Amino acid sequence: MSTSQPGPQQRVEQDVKQAMKAGDKERLSTLRMLLAELTNERIRSGSEVDEEALAAVVRKGIKQRKDAAEQFRKGGREESAAKEEREAVTLEEYLPKQADEAEIRAFLEKLVAEQGLSGPSAIGKVMGPTLKHFGARADGATVNRLARQVLKG
Repeated sequence: MSTSQPGPQQRVEQDVKQAMKAGDKERLSTLRMLLAELTNERIRSGSEVDEEALAAVVRKGIKQRKDAAEQFRKGGREESAAKEEREAVTLEEYLPKQADEAEIRAFLEKLVAEQGLSGPSAIGKVMGPTLKHFGARADGATVNRLARQVLKG
């Protein structure tokens, strides 16, 4: 990388060092798990992890932690649930600023109007272009929900 800004993996590595120096064991543990996932992703893809791949790995980690927190709560293990939620918050720092729903809805409405689409059968025709347009700034669940609303019209 020729730019002076570090790549996603290097940024996480720097944050691991900072957490070590600060003695923040919980953050350190979370960041080490993220670093391991990024390394696995780099091996899987055969190339450096970009912002898009980082966002996907982070979203997956957040979902896993939220699911685990829910399970811990069902089992009466509040302390473990709270730890999982704190880890999810740590991971959220690595997501790009998300597009707001109004921005996504406006894009969807324009796309639907331009292509003359309507009804639930058109969902596939709007999901791909919308996700591509917003990249890591929008998650699939939000885009899907808004697309269904716009297509009902």
